[in-house]
Amino acid sequence: MAQKKEERVKNAWLNIDEEERVQAFHLAARYIDFLNQAKTERETADFIENAAREKGFVDLARAKVIAAGQKFLLKYKNKISALVVIGSTPLENGFNIVASHTDAPRLDLKPMPLYETDGMALLKTHYYGGIKKYQWTAIPLALHGVIVKKNGDRLVVRLGEDEQEPAFTISDLLPHLAREQMEKKMSEAVTGEGLNILVGSIPEAGEDKDKIKAAILKLLREKYGIEEDDFTSAELEAVPAFKAREIGFDRSLVGAYGQDDRVSVFTSLEAILALQQPSRTAICIFADKEEIGSTGNTGLRSYFIENLVAELFHRSGRQDYFLVRKALACSHALSADVNSAVDPNYEQVFEKMNNSFLGEGLVVTKYTGSRGKYDASDANPEFVAWIRRLFDENRVTWQVGELGKVDEGGGGTVAQYLARYGMDVLDCGVALLGMHSPFEVASKADIYLAYKGYKVFLEAVPAIGEGI
Repeated sequence: MAQKKEERVKNAWLNIDEEERVQAFHLAARYIDFLNQAKTERETADFIENAAREKGFVDLARAKVIAAGQKFLLKYKNKISALVVIGSTPLENGFNIVASHTDAPRLDLKPMPLYETDGMALLKTHYYGGIKKYQWTAIPLALHGVIVKKNGDRLVVRLGEDEQEPAFTISDLLPHLAREQMEKKMSEAVTGEGLNILVGSIPEAGEDKDKIKAAILKLLREKYGIEEDDFTSAELEAVPAFKAREIGFDRSLVGAYGQDDRVSVFTSLEAILALQQPSRTAICIFADKEEIGSTGNTGLRSYFIENLVAELFHRSGRQDYFLVRKALACSHALSADVNSAVDPNYEQVFEKMNNSFLGEGLVVTKYTGSRGKYDASDANPEFVAWIRRLFDENRVTWQVGELGKVDEGGGGTVAQYLARYGMDVLDCGVALLGMHSPFEVASKADIYLAYKGYKVFLEAVPAIGEGI
């Protein structure tokens, strides 16, 4: 007979003392502030840079030598970044790496987005990452991003977050006329081309055609200096305009957009900022593009990690490329990404013996992938055993996790792009309700334990001869 879950895993709140409970709530308050400030990968990269500089991190490009205790910052293309704390052991002995991702599902504006129809001006979008399209209708939206004009001038956009600013929305069909829509599959009820954002309705007097579009363009030109062609060289994202909030009578949960994977970004950032002098060099990587396959020059399928390590060796006076490869192969990594918590409203898609639960600790996921572990990075048992022991010895409550029943679907992380260097990698993160929705939910206890778990890992010294 299967062992009851209550005998196997304890609730994380019961495993932390009163002092840690206070710390968890304080950490969550800072986390909520972070979520409200950083809703895009560019904003997140800026937040990381500012926080790191306040703690004494300096640009790696300015380093004359590499010495134990030094703290370095590297930011590339304003989207992917890394923080490094140099350890006391040689670089070629490898690194302890925590890698998370800064991007989240959203709606991107198309290169030519503005049009007029039926007495309204709208913006066309192309959704980014895996979303349920119907969830993005009938909610307030904000526009975040950057517009780079042809002459190189750069305009940062953040409009719709303040209650005094205009917000935007995508209308949904009224139920009185939605008989046909409601008979469709949920995946077909709202189409990608139907996710058009309402931006205005007052016409410009004296125009012969597209009077409302003309009025919007005039407003953009006069207020922001934006021409229609400037959208072509823009990176504008529509994100939910509501704020991160405490959830529940007991305030034990956090509800917000973008917790996949900014909960890992924030907790690993807090962990490395708290490091003083680790034995092994500690690296936190904050990558872009995970939600669409880690592609492009800011995703982890690029040479960012390799270039980072090569620069560390170059600035330490050693330019042997073999040492770069050796160091990466000797490294150990946590792929810091979320997993899905069992949802009591949808129990039928979860396999409770192996799926994670809200408030039961940091989730250790041996493999991801989908239907037969396709595209998975399957962690070696020796490494998993070492992580188990590390967490248990440091009172980090943890649980196992998989992404639902085997045939229901699945998903991937950046783990496979770290593992290709030969390093041991394990997925490890926070369980979420409503993953990829505009309002995801996490437990404050799990958030705190993620911070604690990442910190003890970054500080750890793997023992020689343990097979890892």
